[in-house]
Amino acid sequence: MPKVRTVFFCTECGGESHRWQGQCPHCAAWNTLVEERVRPAPAAERVGTDRGSEARAISLAQVEGSQRPRWAVGLAELDFVLGGGVVPGSMVLLGGEPGIGKSTLLLQVSARLAGSGHRVLYVSGEESAYQVKLRAQRLNEASDDVLMLAETSAEAVIDRIEEIEPNILVIDSIQTLYTERLEGAPGGVAQVREVAAGLQRVSKRREMATFVVGHVTKEGGIAGPKTLEHIVDVVLYFESPTGLDHRIVRATKNRFGAADEIALFRMGATGLEPVENPSALFLQGRQDRASGSAVAAALEGTRPVLVEVQALVNRSVYGSPQRVATGFDGRRLALLLAVLERRARLRTSDQDVFLNVVGGLRLSEPAADLAVMAAVASAMKDQVIDSEAVFVGEVGLGGEVRPVRQLERRLGEAGRLGFRRAYVGRTSEINSGSSPVTLERVADVAGLVDALFSS
Repeated sequence: MPKVRTVFFCTECGGESHRWQGQCPHCAAWNTLVEERVRPAPAAERVGTDRGSEARAISLAQVEGSQRPRWAVGLAELDFVLGGGVVPGSMVLLGGEPGIGKSTLLLQVSARLAGSGHRVLYVSGEESAYQVKLRAQRLNEASDDVLMLAETSAEAVIDRIEEIEPNILVIDSIQTLYTERLEGAPGGVAQVREVAAGLQRVSKRREMATFVVGHVTKEGGIAGPKTLEHIVDVVLYFESPTGLDHRIVRATKNRFGAADEIALFRMGATGLEPVENPSALFLQGRQDRASGSAVAAALEGTRPVLVEVQALVNRSVYGSPQRVATGFDGRRLALLLAVLERRARLRTSDQDVFLNVVGGLRLSEPAADLAVMAAVASAMKDQVIDSEAVFVGEVGLGGEVRPVRQLERRLGEAGRLGFRRAYVGRTSEINSGSSPVTLERVADVAGLVDALFSS
């Protein structure tokens, strides 16, 4: 039997070191090495290894299944964020905070895939079969055909996979599984990495789609080594804005579709219900006659989304004015305020500025700059912006308004929701005759302020 040895694993990259040190020698992260006891296993005895198979090289012309159709989940929003459905043989990692609805969503997915004729194996390491049955009854899903296994041993789970031969495998969660070939408690770096790699080998070999639930750390990242996210094909993050009943599923990695796509769900009495019109959700409850409000046309992946940006400006009573941003980068806000003061002569250096993106969405692309500028200028002048106007444009340090990508799709979404006017950069290329809204072209932020408040 191989000798048990003590090693140190990096929780960020999964790198192995023979002694503790403050900085990981592999990824240069600080204070990420944790001690674990490991008993190495021969390559032939690794989790999920097919001992009877022999690797051989073939040409791409001999590879079959390039036109294999995807499996529709039955939840339109989830199918969209996955890129059109579930790819056979893929491995999907779903991370999120406790109680956000990860198990609920995957139980709905399991029930609907089983109802469409797939053989689904649901493995729970945190709840008993009775607890999962109670949740299925509350969700009112036809889950009788879902096969349930309450197990934490990776070897036992793989034995059941070889016996049942499912098309879909759900693991809830990866941190509860362990392999007997390694020392250490479940959830350790070595355990998570070895179990995930074993499940990947089984999934690829059997063309079985696998969904894996991952816990998150207090910093918001998925617990375990960073290699866990490199092993899987798709990484989905479950987000829940504080105080709201909707959930956002965001794809941060997708080998079969566009990354940064989002799907919106609303938590109801019968589980998670897809939101078909995200823009209407983010604009719900908007006040038409309030200053400091502007609408940005953002792009989440390939989906255009309209979202309200609110600003509040008040004279500072402290030595240093406050800059508070929710749903927007605070450093980007400080930069835009400096440009607004320098190029448009609107003094913000002695003002407290508060910015909020309504609905819990986080705007990270520069196309929202123009809406932020308009909202702050409206709040400073205490004048209302046209409620039927939308703003699309990136602002440079010289105050110039730059064009953004896929402007036609953004304007199409604005026209569909009833907006009549769009403020864009002067150099934006679009066929005005085909635009569903009237274009107001502005060259810089000074021109924007004049166009909005000159009357």
